[in-house]
Amino acid sequence: MASQRDKLREDVRFRILRLLEDNPQMSQRALSRELGISLGAVNFCLNALIEKGQLKISNLRASNKKLRYAYILTPKGVAEKTALTSQFLQRKLKEYDALKAEIESLQEDLKLGADMGPAPVRAKSRE
Repeated sequence: MASQRDKLREDVRFRILRLLEDNPQMSQRALSRELGISLGAVNFCLNALIEKGQLKISNLRASNKKLRYAYILTPKGVAEKTALTSQFLQRKLKEYDALKAEIESLQEDLKLGADMGPAPVRAKSRE
């Protein structure tokens, strides 16, 4: 069974692949802001995805002096994104079911509490 840390890493990989599929020219800084993780973590993840053959880099000229990069999903990257999407969806559906059950339980507790009414007030004895 995957640890919490593994699930978080998987979520980050999934979200990076998803964002780059929609916007290949997204900068590492923009990815960092969008995901709420450090720039170093984004760089580390991108390099890992490139080493695994799931992403490739294409150089683009943003101006005469600056280079920009486009991160292109490879067929292997598309397959990984599809697998991660399925796993992500299964996890989120389980979380949804658990949250729904908890909400129903809390609503039932409130209903029972309202049916019981306020507790009677006892008079203090003067002994």
